[in-house]
Amino acid sequence: MAVLFKNVRYLTPDFQVQEGFVGVQGRDIVYLSAAEPPDAAVYDTVIEGRGKLLLPGLVNTHTHLAMTLLRGYGENLSLQDWMNTRIFPFEAKLTPEAIYWSTKLALAESLRFGVTSSTDMYMDVNAICRAVDESGCKINAALMGPVGCDDTQEKPFAGAAAALREWHGRDEGRILLDSYIHAEYTTDEERCLLMSDLAKRHGLRMHLHLSETKLEHEECQQRHGGQTPTAYFAGLGVFDQPATVAHGVWLEPADIEILAAKGVTVAHNPVSNLKLASGVAPVPALLRAGVNVGLGTDGVASNNNLNLWEEMKLMGLLHKWGSQDPTVITPREVLAAATVNGARAQGRGNTGAIALGKRADLLLLNIDQPHYQPCYDMLNNLVYAAQGSDVVLTMVDGRILYRDGEFSSIDYEQVVFEVEKQRQAILAQL
Repeated sequence: MAVLFKNVRYLTPDFQVQEGFVGVQGRDIVYLSAAEPPDAAVYDTVIEGRGKLLLPGLVNTHTHLAMTLLRGYGENLSLQDWMNTRIFPFEAKLTPEAIYWSTKLALAESLRFGVTSSTDMYMDVNAICRAVDESGCKINAALMGPVGCDDTQEKPFAGAAAALREWHGRDEGRILLDSYIHAEYTTDEERCLLMSDLAKRHGLRMHLHLSETKLEHEECQQRHGGQTPTAYFAGLGVFDQPATVAHGVWLEPADIEILAAKGVTVAHNPVSNLKLASGVAPVPALLRAGVNVGLGTDGVASNNNLNLWEEMKLMGLLHKWGSQDPTVITPREVLAAATVNGARAQGRGNTGAIALGKRADLLLLNIDQPHYQPCYDMLNNLVYAAQGSDVVLTMVDGRILYRDGEFSSIDYEQVVFEVEKQRQAILAQL
């Protein structure tokens, strides 16, 4: 497919807004200019861009896609109660088919909001990757075991080698697998070492939860001679491979130094952290230390959606309040967290920006609306005024997967039907 966006404003890699023509051929951006391309006839799809803004696709750096099946199921609970009384009992009844269909629902929701790639952590990597493969989206999927395994005790599941052969690097790297550790409080030292070794042997990235709650942070120190979760994992070599850690709410100054030195990405999840009353990550301090900060939604059971635009606005607001400094976070830093920083966290240097030779992972935003007027600074409008519903097109690797309410790779009606069927079957067992 060859697609030409004409007369469109677009965001440059240095976060300036330019206007002109953006050409996509195959998977890549091949033309950027104020003038129409001389070979305009080769583009079989031409999209009028007046009143629109073309952006890099958003990257969700921490989520649990298949938890769409639990949206609204556990409310008004602390994290520990939420997990133990609602989430874990429900998840114990999940099947591969339930995970497959609920992942497809999450992918439709993600595309609707302009998310082109997700860093996911959930059970049954094969079911998840099957859904992603069919949808055309991108993913870094945690190399977790099949449904029913006891993650706190099992060694890397027996199918890891087969899953790596089947999925890692599939379709020119559209699907990647990450090694993973759920968290310090659910994983013993032996498994941490095994998963770290797995990452090193296969050149994988790491994905884990880190210091999400005060209780988690303090109990780790009690168990490990005063070591914080960050220090504990660093001591086990977990951060010797590129890693993304989710939350980082209760980080200490020494933790931030370790994360910066090891090149670890922190996935900031402001909505989930507020909803579960976990706290607010020290993002300004992380940015000052040079830590790569991405944005995540977490799962919809603790959010309750995959609308990364809400995360952007909260990132822009929370830290101003927390520091009593309105200059502490800039719109540029927020947009970077939602795009290029996320791509960097996933090891995808070929995307995350609108530039020649980059993969065409793009979203088109309708800015011809009252809440964008007047416009003194487009970056401010994008962070503080834009809505997820303003997305009118989402493209991954040059394929238009969502446009004007229609999905080209997902049968949305069937997905909703199948998800409801799976939900009823699980509820009947509880």
